[in-house]
Amino acid sequence: MKIAQIAPLIERVPPKKYGGTERVVSALTEELVKRGHEVTLFASGDSLTQAKLYSIFPRSLSEIKMKDLFGLNPWTLLNIGMAYQMQDQFDIIHDHCSPACLPTANIAKTPVIVTMHGPFTPENKKLYQSLKKPNVVTISKEQFSVSDINHAGTVYNGLPMEHYPFGKTPGKYLLFVGRISMEKGVHFAIEAAEVLDLPLIIAAKLETVDVPYFREYVEPRLSEHIRWVGQVDESERNKLMSEALCFLHPVTWREPFGLTMIEAMACGCPVIAFNLGSIPEVVKNGETGFVVSSIDGMIDAILNIDSIDRETCRKHALLNFNARIMTDGYEAIYTKILSDSEKKS
Repeated sequence: MKIAQIAPLIERVPPKKYGGTERVVSALTEELVKRGHEVTLFASGDSLTQAKLYSIFPRSLSEIKMKDLFGLNPWTLLNIGMAYQMQDQFDIIHDHCSPACLPTANIAKTPVIVTMHGPFTPENKKLYQSLKKPNVVTISKEQFSVSDINHAGTVYNGLPMEHYPFGKTPGKYLLFVGRISMEKGVHFAIEAAEVLDLPLIIAAKLETVDVPYFREYVEPRLSEHIRWVGQVDESERNKLMSEALCFLHPVTWREPFGLTMIEAMACGCPVIAFNLGSIPEVVKNGETGFVVSSIDGMIDAILNIDSIDRETCRKHALLNFNARIMTDGYEAIYTKILSDSEKKS
């Protein structure tokens, strides 16, 4: 198949540090190339890929500190526009820039699938329900909670994690990885660490929009034991995960997937997460960590973390959330869509 993969320009593919969507796009693209597909990746010019790279900007937008990073900035629009302008060169277009891409995808002649990497909101639901020619793929079953959209299926995110280091013996610190924001619930991780008098390492990105939250809920509580080390690269993050007592994921929103959870488990690190969104689909309660409903539940889970086998965590992540299984899922959807398209023509 001739396949276009349209990635956000926010981070490089794969990202140097933070960037879940870009990491997934990279894993999928490279696996498709391995399988003999002719893949064109629309991404920033500094991206690393075995596919044909088409770029309208030499670097990721985060590196140039673009103000409207997540909005409809000119470079994002041009990236989407150029991919669809070249649509006749592809059998299928796989777009990871929704919902911004929907108006263009809706009038494309080439079959399009759109992966919804973010949440469905009251505002964007109307877009999916009105501009519903593109085939929408969700990344968890719980995420698919919207009626009257063109839903093509659910495909869990997957990564090539076999090379991740396995930490058989846990350390004595708690770990939070991701982004410092209210929706990620860093303050709950801090509270649990303070109550139990355990060290907490916060390896996380801070966006400008989240600075007020950081100033009020996080910064005043930083100390020798509650440490924010900023963003870290994959190697350092994996080392932290493999040596942590457990990974805290106290989200306050219905998270569509939560990529850091599978990465932590791949390193043998049990996950303790709040029961929201897709969390129960990713973490096996009592086997690879604990799914809890409150800060008290999180504290109790930390006290019982020795009951979780770290080898079971790794096996669960590598067996259920690897790049091959994810690509199998997308390949099956590509094939079905193309078959249905031929029948209609």
